[in-house]
Amino acid sequence: MNYLKATYFLDFESDHIQKVISDLNNNSLTTQQKAIDTYKKVRDGWRYDPYSISLAKDNYKASTIAQRNFGNCVEKSVLLVACLRGLGIPARLHLGKVKNHIAVERLTEKFGSNELTPHGMVNVQLNDAWLKCSPAFNADLCARFNVDPLEFDGVSNSFLQQYNSEGSLFMEYTEDYGHFEDVPVEFMKDNVIEHYPHIFDRDDSITEFKL
Repeated sequence: MNYLKATYFLDFESDHIQKVISDLNNNSLTTQQKAIDTYKKVRDGWRYDPYSISLAKDNYKASTIAQRNFGNCVEKSVLLVACLRGLGIPARLHLGKVKNHIAVERLTEKFGSNELTPHGMVNVQLNDAWLKCSPAFNADLCARFNVDPLEFDGVSNSFLQQYNSEGSLFMEYTEDYGHFEDVPVEFMKDNVIEHYPHIFDRDDSITEFKL
């Protein structure tokens, strides 16, 4: 598999993605530092917004996401994968199911469950090792919910905020769907419809849902 190539979704050759990574494509930075800085840029530069769920294909293009200032966990992960590949760093999307997701109250009310799926994170290859990192929750949001933001050091995994600052159980992965070379829109669509059938119809009559 090629975790460096551009695709329809991971369109890092677009002007919008090139603009995002323009200050990171610096020969004075090590590959590890580029990955760390890119992670922080996506984590805090795009506000986490889980309240708009989309089944529309175009909304998962990295260049489309780059033109907004917000995104859900999958969208921000797609953006980070594209940016990393644009810097010549192998990266891929990783999906799973989580319980006790940050800022989940409205989603739980509407979806009838505190398990959210699919939840997105990123696998990045550094020093011949694949590391997990999740850029979903921006630092400002974490401060409001009394959770330390996830920091990525380019050496260790950084994808789970298991406890809040008071030591209470905050978030856990309940299922791992694995990693993907490209954005698996059809898999994500089927996953959402399976878990939330009262919101999305299999006839694709609904492609957007805003809470």
